[in-house]
Amino acid sequence: MKYPNRIIETGEKDTKVVKAIQQRLSELGIGNLSGTGAYGPKTVEAVKLFQAMHTDSAGNPLTMDGKVGAITWEALFGPEVVPMVEEPGSELRQKALAVAISQIGVMEQPAGSNKGPEVNAYLASAGLGPGYYWCAAFVYWCFNDAAKQLGRTNPLVKTAGCQDHWNRTKAKKILRVQAVNNPGLIKPGAIFIIKTGKTSGHTGMVEKVEGGFVHTIEGNSNPAGSSNGIGVFRIKHRKINSINLGFVLYS
Repeated sequence: MKYPNRIIETGEKDTKVVKAIQQRLSELGIGNLSGTGAYGPKTVEAVKLFQAMHTDSAGNPLTMDGKVGAITWEALFGPEVVPMVEEPGSELRQKALAVAISQIGVMEQPAGSNKGPEVNAYLASAGLGPGYYWCAAFVYWCFNDAAKQLGRTNPLVKTAGCQDHWNRTKAKKILRVQAVNNPGLIKPGAIFIIKTGKTSGHTGMVEKVEGGFVHTIEGNSNPAGSSNGIGVFRIKHRKINSINLGFVLYS
């Protein structure tokens, strides 16, 4: 059964979906479930036990919350039943993503300075000089270069502020809860935005969607995907539910 594009939890009304989960758990010898189709306490405890015993596709422990989202669904039923989105669709997003990929390996000079020939160019595109945090400026620069190639105006908000981008954009927003429930809404070339403080944040571009994860290209990051890092990196298996603001989708 394919992932139903929502989190399955207590109160779920689709008995076919619940029965599929209960049957699969029973096949694995987890829980004493009769397959009633009711997502009650026994099913919650069985799901928690499954989550305690298994890992996600990246080898990380599953969250023991008794709910079946995209990541737990994939662990239960296999990777072929969850969303896998690799085609950007929009020509602008496709070109912007290609530009971002071409920058992988760019590093600050010196490390930790928020400076360097390429970094300075990213910042300048957003109207700033060297030395500022530059993850949002990197995204703006990538889309600006792509827009020039297409002979069109860059639709992005001209800013180096992650939350400023989120607050001011007129483009389509995919909120965190929507993305967690239905990862298929996220498209390659989408811009993710994380809030890290009152006004601070981190951002980057989605390269592909894989179940409950996105693979990303991020500036001002590190191999682990942290903010205010030292270069441009490809980050694999960033959990969608870790992106606390959401995604912006330009066309």
